[in-house]
Amino acid sequence: MKIRVYYEDTDTGGVVYHSNYLNFCERARSDAFFERGISPILKNGHFVARKINADFYKSAKLGDILEIKTKLISMKTASFTLKQVVYRKDEKIFELEILLAYIDFNGKVQKLTHESKELILSLF
Repeated sequence: MKIRVYYEDTDTGGVVYHSNYLNFCERARSDAFFERGISPILKNGHFVARKINADFYKSAKLGDILEIKTKLISMKTASFTLKQVVYRKDEKIFELEILLAYIDFNGKVQKLTHESKELILSLF
């Protein structure tokens, strides 16, 4: 997914706020669902961040076009791990590894159904 850095994403010096890289990655994950015509909120639950490991390599700036690439690293009974890398042109500027847990609408961790696992495999 490609996005442009807007003024609202930056500080007064035109540098992207560190927390916005998480937003960019979230948009890319959500967009993977939307491109398939479905919502990231599934009929029996949704995904929440359980653990995040992030590395900042270089700063993005106002007007930059960024590309977020997402790859499935592993899948367990009730969670999966993604690696997301943000590029400016061919230069890696940010990397995120995120563990996402599947929970029901009461906030309880649920096992991924066979259909949910197949969906995740097809998206990432």
